[in-house]
Amino acid sequence: MNPRLVNLLASFIRGTSDYALARLEFSMKFSERPAPPLLDRLPDASEAALRDRWDGIEAQLATIIAYVKQVESASGTQERSDPAFRWLRRTVRELDQYARALRWVLTVHGGDAAP
Repeated sequence: MNPRLVNLLASFIRGTSDYALARLEFSMKFSERPAPPLLDRLPDASEAALRDRWDGIEAQLATIIAYVKQVESASGTQERSDPAFRWLRRTVRELDQYARALRWVLTVHGGDAAP
């Protein structure tokens, strides 16, 4: 497997850990609001895990992005300016960037790009 793809997967997996913590902090701070959606974690940085679970993870990420946009568009909310939300938004943006790069590798190279 391409070492760059492994590094990208490892970064995405780290990002999911950051998202879990940001999600928890946001949920604790704004308990009256529904919690941000869950995001499954890839078990390892392998091509098999990527191929087996990627479509579902992309769908979950799309739901998470919609949630963040909904909070951003809610006028007059304290959540938008709160550090907990800013951390959540930042981790979601990073995950989205990793996801786009992973999708590109899967589409263009079939996941088997030469190093």
